Amino acid sequence: MTKIALIGFGVVGQGFARVLSQKQQELKEKYGLDAQLVAISGRSKGSLMVEEGIDLGSLLTSFDKYGTVESYPTGTKGLDSIQTIKESGADVVIEVTGTNLETGGAGLPHIREALGLGKHVITCNKGPAALAYSELKELADANGAKFRIESTVMAGTPAVNLGKEALAGNKILGFKGIINGTTNFILTKMGEGGDYDATLKEAQELGYAEADPAGDVEGWDAVGKVVILANTLMGANLKPTDVEREGITGITPVMVEEAKKEGMKIKLIARAYLEDGAVKAKVSPESMLLTDPLANVNNTMNALTFTTDGLHEVTVIGRGAGGVETAHGIISDLIAIYR
Repeated sequence: MTKIALIGFGVVGQGFARVLSQKQQELKEKYGLDAQLVAISGRSKGSLMVEEGIDLGSLLTSFDKYGTVESYPTGTKGLDSIQTIKESGADVVIEVTGTNLETGGAGLPHIREALGLGKHVITCNKGPAALAYSELKELADANGAKFRIESTVMAGTPAVNLGKEALAGNKILGFKGIINGTTNFILTKMGEGGDYDATLKEAQELGYAEADPAGDVEGWDAVGKVVILANTLMGANLKPTDVEREGITGITPVMVEEAKKEGMKIKLIARAYLEDGAVKAKVSPESMLLTDPLANVNNTMNALTFTTDGLHEVTVIGRGAGGVETAHGIISDLIAIYR
């Protein structure tokens, strides 16, 4: 049995619990993976530890009714996140707390604690992965653990693992991509005649953009992701502050129309490239020819094109956000660790 502790029970944490509930028997039959959630620690949703494993159907029924995991009828309640990591007996810690690209947030000490104890870690948290990937990977290696971060970029659509594993044997010379769904939605709607303010409001109403959308529209979310990809796939040592950044707040309907007249679409593109032997990265709006696969990726979809020495250009397109989508990226890392 693979015992799992889940740190964070917001949209992604709940999505993971629901996907695991649906897939638990399939994982066992298809992969031989008996994955049991034994502990949850959420900042506002309570904490729960059940050594023999939590019945996910019962948990989700009670959580949906009462809004706290502590409504589960049995188990130890009230542990904080670090206590949960230490005392749960988990083999794998899944860290899904909120992202902070300046400090790493609560996720950084959580991951350090778990890896220091020799526990495998899976995270969708961009902060620790962008700021301290090399340190955390070294800590994992030193303690015989795995540190997996597939869902930090493009949720469940393969990006990190595509570059590291599926494209193994190829040298990645660079990449470019649409890796923020909110800005892609806004630019798509502007291309259909909407203005920026109205389209941003629509994105907020649909839940694609936060009340404070700066992390998306100013390009910070894409910055975190491009750093993760550059560092893990191209051997860079970039920090978010090293990335040249421009968001989409300066894009006007006139600019969108001018691009359209020239057979182009404006997209927020994150790219990394080699310059004088060093890896550089930038995030900025670019006018893309309609012959480019990225130009035809619309609404909240994400896409990434790798340039390699062997296969030349390889493009992957898929959903890049959402609790369930991110949960599937976590599941893929869980299977990889088990294998």
